Amino acid sequence: MESAVTELRKIGVIGAGTMGNGIAQTCAAAGFDVVMQDLSDAALARARKTMESSLARQVRKGTLTEAGAVETLARVVTSTEVTALADRDIVIEAIVEKIEVKAAIIAKLDGICREDAIFASNTSSISLTELAAASAHPGRVIGMHFFNPVPVMQLVEIIRALQTTDPVAVAVTDLTHAIGKTPRVSKDSYGFIVNRLLAPQINEAINCVAEGLATPEDIDSMMKLGANHPMGPLALGDLIGLDVVLNIMETLYNGFDDPKYRPSPLLKQMVAAGYLGRKTGKGFAEYHQT
Repeated sequence: MESAVTELRKIGVIGAGTMGNGIAQTCAAAGFDVVMQDLSDAALARARKTMESSLARQVRKGTLTEAGAVETLARVVTSTEVTALADRDIVIEAIVEKIEVKAAIIAKLDGICREDAIFASNTSSISLTELAAASAHPGRVIGMHFFNPVPVMQLVEIIRALQTTDPVAVAVTDLTHAIGKTPRVSKDSYGFIVNRLLAPQINEAINCVAEGLATPEDIDSMMKLGANHPMGPLALGDLIGLDVVLNIMETLYNGFDDPKYRPSPLLKQMVAAGYLGRKTGKGFAEYHQT
């Protein structure tokens, strides 16, 4: 794996959820051949409908032609079989944020893909070094942390595991440029850069609510007016998903063993109640599902 990596043209995506279908759409829109894999046909069908809606919005805005939308969708092939990824140059996993599940799929890919294929994880906070250890060829494992909504958000955090080789890091950085995103590289650490800074801010805003210091609306307003943030931390938490925020905080807390990352008790209660934000219609605000 220390030798130069083959040009990455064939892309595999594991997971057809919000992040997975966004990654698949973005890569296909940039002209890449994509295979998107998930466990069920129903999940893949939902993902295709989501992509169709996203592309239709671009057509209505005039940023994409009808022909371009059709061509993008045609570049995405779906399958419920992991073996469909056998010929991929790179496989990007965007599955549940649990280290044991991600490690298991990386180990499974070892027996399916070529030895020079790259495995990238879209994890938002899990140690890439631990994930790389699950592969027989750990030097090919790297992080590609996309942000939601993937077709819109510009940043991709490239996270190098302790084992990641230089050619793999260069190839993935080049691919990120090729799909129209801006790569920024960091060493492996729990939460990386963005979530290590962002999640604790959301968590502390939740603590302020729990202490009755101000209303959620006023806390968000203060951060928008006083810190020039485009969105308040509580509204952002609702957008991300409070379950995702809790997951990141628990990863930081357990990984660093530092009390400053302790998840807010109110955050835990909100998640236990099913008040996850926009996706459930209720978080620190109420949302009308459309």
